[in-house]
Amino acid sequence: MIQDQQPAPVSPAETFPPPQRIQLPQTTPVVTYTLLGISIFVYLLQLGSQLIFDFDWPAAYGVKYNPLIEAGQFWRLLTPLFLHGSILHLAFNMYALYVLGRRIERFFGHYRFLALYTIGGFAGNILSMLFTSAASLGSSTAIFGLLGAEGVFIYQHRAILGERAKQALQQIIQVAVINLLIGLSPGIDNWGHVGGLLGGATFTWLAGPLLQIGGLPPFQRIEDARPPRTVSLVFGALTILLAALAGGIIYLRVKN
Repeated sequence: MIQDQQPAPVSPAETFPPPQRIQLPQTTPVVTYTLLGISIFVYLLQLGSQLIFDFDWPAAYGVKYNPLIEAGQFWRLLTPLFLHGSILHLAFNMYALYVLGRRIERFFGHYRFLALYTIGGFAGNILSMLFTSAASLGSSTAIFGLLGAEGVFIYQHRAILGERAKQALQQIIQVAVINLLIGLSPGIDNWGHVGGLLGGATFTWLAGPLLQIGGLPPFQRIEDARPPRTVSLVFGALTILLAALAGGIIYLRVKN
């Protein structure tokens, strides 16, 4: 063993700690899973009702149907979110909710995600009530709200996401356009899709997360600069605005 050997020279770069990934929000998407569970449970009730009574009572009391909404059954602007017309209809919507919901709830948090889902569904059913007299049901109004929200979220954070943002936005636009074109087929409430898309995009633009990188290297993390109070105010304002719009539509139709 050589006692007096000098240590090998170390380059300056080797004296710094190795780079680490920025810590992203970690949360279990409990709202997404809860909405999935409720929707599947309600569909089982629909099947049970058809089996026992040969009639779909949950749908009868919950679908968006303009004459009954105008008669005062205002809950029909929200209950369609948990009703579906077939197992295939349910499967498509629940798959979309599972994929989009887990991604979005991770950054939005539980309560803001639930607010987003509600606003998207509410806006979609109101626009459907305004432009079509057909009865409709399904969670696709709210799911299009999630699609609009993800598009706005990516656009607002394109500086952080870099080149991935452009590709992700192109994919979201393609998915939205394809589904809206499919929605032109008979039996599909495309106005509900458009309303949900606009509702989700508007809520996210005004109350979605505004992420910034906080902390010092190598312990950096993503932080939300949007004050919680702003989220509550925007949700309240949009709910009141949509309710007033629905009330105005109903009043004019009943009056005439």
